[in-house]
Amino acid sequence: MAKELKNLTKRSDNYSQWYNELVVKADLAEQSAVRGCMVIKPYGYAIWEKMQRNLDDMFKETGHVNAYFPLLIPKSFLSREAEHVEGFAKECAVVTHYRLKNAPDGSGVVVDPAAKLEEELIIRPTSETIIWNTYKNWIQSYRDLPILCNQWANVFRWEMRTRLFLRTAEFLWQEGHTAHATREEAEEEALRMLHVYGEFAEKYMAVPVVKGIKSANERFAGALETYTIEAMMQDGKALQSGTSHFLGQNFAKAFDVQFVNKNNEMEYVWATSWGVSTRLMGALIMTHSDDNGLVLPPKLAPIQVVIIPIYKNEEQLEQINEKVDGIVKNLKALGISVKYDNADNKRPGFKFADYELKGVPVRLVMGGRDLENNTVEVMRRDTLEKSTVSCDNIEMYVKELLDEIQENIFRKALNYRDSRTISVDTYEEFKEKIEEGGFILAHWDGTPETEEKIKEETKATIRCIPLDRDKTPGKCMVTGKDSVCRVVFARSY
Repeated sequence: MAKELKNLTKRSDNYSQWYNELVVKADLAEQSAVRGCMVIKPYGYAIWEKMQRNLDDMFKETGHVNAYFPLLIPKSFLSREAEHVEGFAKECAVVTHYRLKNAPDGSGVVVDPAAKLEEELIIRPTSETIIWNTYKNWIQSYRDLPILCNQWANVFRWEMRTRLFLRTAEFLWQEGHTAHATREEAEEEALRMLHVYGEFAEKYMAVPVVKGIKSANERFAGALETYTIEAMMQDGKALQSGTSHFLGQNFAKAFDVQFVNKNNEMEYVWATSWGVSTRLMGALIMTHSDDNGLVLPPKLAPIQVVIIPIYKNEEQLEQINEKVDGIVKNLKALGISVKYDNADNKRPGFKFADYELKGVPVRLVMGGRDLENNTVEVMRRDTLEKSTVSCDNIEMYVKELLDEIQENIFRKALNYRDSRTISVDTYEEFKEKIEEGGFILAHWDGTPETEEKIKEETKATIRCIPLDRDKTPGKCMVTGKDSVCRVVFARSY
């Protein structure tokens, strides 16, 4: 790699530092002047936009529509659902005044004490309360149901220990909020959206996930059931990558949202909520990337193919430009995003290193000899393998190669996860194996007390009770009590 880009910490030396450096060096994001908040840079945002676009299409295919609700929530709304407010109270940012004024001594601006709000406003940590207060006005009869709304928004939760994309005070996300006439419909919706998330993670992000149910201790505040997709990072830690919640009638009761059912009886509405955030960026980086930089799945790469010329003089460059122009047009006609970088302000070696660092899936290089032979050098980012290919069929070759890279990085991640997933039967073995990282399948007696004991003693949590679990009963590894199935334990982000 070019000297300017070479100093990336190796994963094996310090995985955490490798991640932090890579996010910055690859131009994805940086810290902002506001503590705990990040600036998502254009290249990072371009990846998020592709995630957003594909997810949005999947939501709409399942009948959902987008809406937007206020950023500020009256404090009293959060008081109406007891579990919900308890879950978020310590993370809330509070607006107390609505005006500033010039300081009398001319030193700048100060909060105007006369502008105190009658009721404080909370910057949304999540939107269940403001949305269910709104739904009350939209729902009178079963004919008004279901409501299938999603919003793309930012939320704010105070975080003292932050890490770019993985945990920041402000982050971007989508949050779906649906209202249903029956419990069955709501439960089906919560599971449907879990499967949408799972499909997106595996099909687009090339990240294998375990789909399952959260334990009561790990459940979303105010939910009756929380479903999750859990991914394994290259250091063996789990990353919760998306959640879908069956909320029962809790929020409908808190905001008195009732409807006349088909039997002409008043009934409370059934609800779900579900969301994924820019945390998916962290999952993408940590699942696939290597010591040379990002490795991006082609379906989410802002630039799928970069073409770099190597030339001796301006005349040769003009000939390469003409040849490449046709290749670029043909690739774009196939729906492939391509960049031809013939800028003369950076050396080819620097460009190679830069695009490798940024995870561009395919690099094409054309020099004078390639021009004579009607060939182009092709390098694939996932394996760094190079080959020489005729220009006559380069477009279809690249199209098929992109599909192969997408499949290869998924298979590599899946094989890695499977190789670091084990079953244990004793607590002694569990405590030994958890130090090595990975997913551990073990029996648990189902009690919060045992779960808390394991967390305190090993820093491992129950990531989920898998949907496709082996239902062979056993004995809890800690208490020896009966256990209905194995659950997934791991240390996590």
